[in-house]
Amino acid sequence: MTMRTREFLLAARLDATALEAWLEAGWLMPRRDAEAADFSETDLARARLIRDLQHDMGVNAEAIPIILDLLDQVHGLRHMLRGVATAVCTQPDETRARIVAEIRSTSVRITPKAAEEN
Repeated sequence: MTMRTREFLLAARLDATALEAWLEAGWLMPRRDAEAADFSETDLARARLIRDLQHDMGVNAEAIPIILDLLDQVHGLRHMLRGVATAVCTQPDETRARIVAEIRSTSVRITPKAAEEN
């Protein structure tokens, strides 16, 4: 489902000035055609997050792109991990068992004491 700008502004509870600033900053990147921008559900969730960060949590404008970049990295890593998990699941039982054993043997377990040392 996509939304045009007016519908998006209402759903995101934004004013046009804030939206324009966010678009200019690259915080939102809707699909554009010759007529207008089309905002996705992902754009809406991102706009709501930005609004919450700024208004509810008091995060300043300089920190927003850092937070958005970190979230994008987390989402990218989750997507990649999902792909790896899918590939592992297609392997024969013996291969999957070896992969799981290797993961368990090489995984670093973070304990409260180890976290303090890092």
